[in-house]
Amino acid sequence: MKMSALFPGRSAGLRQCVILVGGLGTRLGALTELLPKPVLPCGDRPFLAWLLRELSRFGFKEAVLLAGHLSDTLAEQVAELAKTLPRPLRIVISNEPLGAGTGGALYHAHALLDERFLLCNGDSLLDTNLAALLAAFADDDDSVYGRILLRHLDDARRYGVVTTENLTLGRDLVTGFLERPPAAANGITPGDIPGDINAGIYLLDRRIHSYLRPVCSLERDIMPALARDGRLRAMRADGFFIDIGVPEDFARAQNELPRRLHRPALFLDRDGVINVDHGYVGSSDRFEFMPGARETIAAATQSGWHVFIVTNQSGVARGYYDEAAVRRLHAWLTEQVIAVGGTIDDVRYCPYHPEGSVAAYRRSSDWRKPAPGMLLDLIRRWQVDPATSIMIGDQESDMAAAAAAGVAAFRFTGGNLAEFVLPLLQNPPAAATATLPQASA
Repeated sequence: MKMSALFPGRSAGLRQCVILVGGLGTRLGALTELLPKPVLPCGDRPFLAWLLRELSRFGFKEAVLLAGHLSDTLAEQVAELAKTLPRPLRIVISNEPLGAGTGGALYHAHALLDERFLLCNGDSLLDTNLAALLAAFADDDDSVYGRILLRHLDDARRYGVVTTENLTLGRDLVTGFLERPPAAANGITPGDIPGDINAGIYLLDRRIHSYLRPVCSLERDIMPALARDGRLRAMRADGFFIDIGVPEDFARAQNELPRRLHRPALFLDRDGVINVDHGYVGSSDRFEFMPGARETIAAATQSGWHVFIVTNQSGVARGYYDEAAVRRLHAWLTEQVIAVGGTIDDVRYCPYHPEGSVAAYRRSSDWRKPAPGMLLDLIRRWQVDPATSIMIGDQESDMAAAAAAGVAAFRFTGGNLAEFVLPLLQNPPAAATATLPQASA
């Protein structure tokens, strides 16, 4: 079956993320006297670099930073950290008036905002699958102005608690916000009050501007008003959560962030693996998903793996289509995958061939498989450990490229891709090689 957009009325992918980075960071004391809290070092890079790195995995192309405290210093730090990101990301800084509050910062950035965008805090990170949230927001009706991500905590005393209407039963209406959980009755002590906290991640429609004021708080003013009017939905997410606003968690982030966010990678060839190889597929109208392909990518994303495409595209060298067509197809492919709750973190393609008919592309390249250049570039940019990663291909050239890059390789010969790959994700390379599953005919 030829695939068109899964949700033809609205794209699941979003271009823009907006990040609140203007807080004073007073609870960290002297640490934030000279540096804004989001650019304090965590491991080998600023906290904001980790956050932007994660957001770029889900297709965001632009970050708008809502700055206030030490905004000039922030701009200097951001210019440097942008060079270290694995994917290009346009960064815009909006300077809010001091004291505008979190909602006021968004109010003053109105002219910069896309029709729909992600908003998050610049001092907290939830390691979760944002594609599931993006897909749900794309499917919301026009009455919904926003979706909020929730994280359940056994002890929610430090955070505001969000109340919902039967969230676990799939009814995701937000009914209210409590700044701090009330002391519970029935023998529950103040030290163990559970609740769903606002994880500081929102998907918003630009129409929320009608609720904003020059000075206001998202948490105290705007979100409760949206909930009161029935315009806010929620989704609960699991995953590692950290807020560096207090000294003990800032100290914990130094080791936790690098350990958790250096992920294993699933490298996928494209034609013959993700899609049926109809020969030089250069447009979405000729793209036919392999059975189980979208489910495979969604499962890998949900399990915390990077998903990378590495594909020879000699159709460019042969004059069948150009590089712009390849990029359009991969952008479309990413949107299709996000719509089912997965993401393609990054793509490498090789347009060259030594026998190409287009002179500019008629040459050998160390990116063309069986050479390992595409895999090595992704390994370097994303700091991936090859020993924990997997390559799935349908040709001997895929196997050879993976071997040269130090990545375990498995040859897919047809059938349902999910049946072939999911056991490998559950048993990482060292264990999986002994019991390699066979693809069905």
